[in-house]
Amino acid sequence: MKVDVHNHGISEAAIELLASDPVYDATVTDGVWQGSGHPSFEVVDSFVSAEAKMAELHAKELDGAVVSTAPQFFCYEVDAEPGEAMARAVNAGLAELAAARPDELRWLASVPLQAPERAAAVLEDAVADGCVGAELATSRGPAGHLDDDEMRPFWEAVERLGVPITLHPAYTEPHRGLGDFYLVNVLGFLFDTTVAIERLICSGTLDRHPGLRLVLLHAGGYFPWQAGRLRHAHTVRPELAESPADPFAYFGQVMVDPITHDPDALRYLVAKVGAENVVMGTDLPFDMAPPDPVGALRAACDDETAATIAERNPARLYQLTMQEESTRV
Repeated sequence: MKVDVHNHGISEAAIELLASDPVYDATVTDGVWQGSGHPSFEVVDSFVSAEAKMAELHAKELDGAVVSTAPQFFCYEVDAEPGEAMARAVNAGLAELAAARPDELRWLASVPLQAPERAAAVLEDAVADGCVGAELATSRGPAGHLDDDEMRPFWEAVERLGVPITLHPAYTEPHRGLGDFYLVNVLGFLFDTTVAIERLICSGTLDRHPGLRLVLLHAGGYFPWQAGRLRHAHTVRPELAESPADPFAYFGQVMVDPITHDPDALRYLVAKVGAENVVMGTDLPFDMAPPDPVGALRAACDDETAATIAERNPARLYQLTMQEESTRV
């Protein structure tokens, strides 16, 4: 069974909450999300309908998905109480979406990271309600970073609950070069991911919590290509003297999806990090999803490697028992 682990859903309950409370500074009107911090986009049926989602997956030669919220619904910029309300609305909606097709869909929880202890409690409830992991932004927005000391209770809860964490780019810092040409997404998202994972490594967070398993989206940002620079800096810069010596050693604890939009880059990625550390993801239904994700995998990998990435790794990471695995990609 080929499973997409980077697939987005939008909760009807979350849409209703946007409409009822102006604190979120966003709306979905006439099927279009509008708000600050991201260009408007159409909320197509495959965001909200399990049947439409499965039709879209099947059209892309995929058999199922692990669904997570669109990053516009993280809402870390609001106070803790409305932040928790949004996370719980997202989770209720995604649980309902997955329940409509239980043999093919699973879901990732959202949590209010502006309040890490609340986030831990929300995650605990979500695991009890059937989530198979959680999706976080690559930073806490105005609240800070994922490696902040106050995040320790949350990471301890994640480790105790034993669920994987997906990091999705969000809250990109302003940069005058990214303002045009959609470069906040094209470049900024990759930088967000790279900053997040290198901070988690340099701060010792991954060493303190060896049970954490992280999935980095969009092929891990620049990390698989530029971790060598961090490794070198450790040997010459006093600011990094106490940091881990080899960032590449964290693959195994860290996985990436294959979204490179280039077969040569994907071949390099698989060779560099190992096929066992690449897990199928598409970014559907957003327009930045590859038009033929399974075909892109076939173009870069042999059949056995492609099956590992699209079938075995999702099943292993999320302990899936959705349907019998197929043997073809």
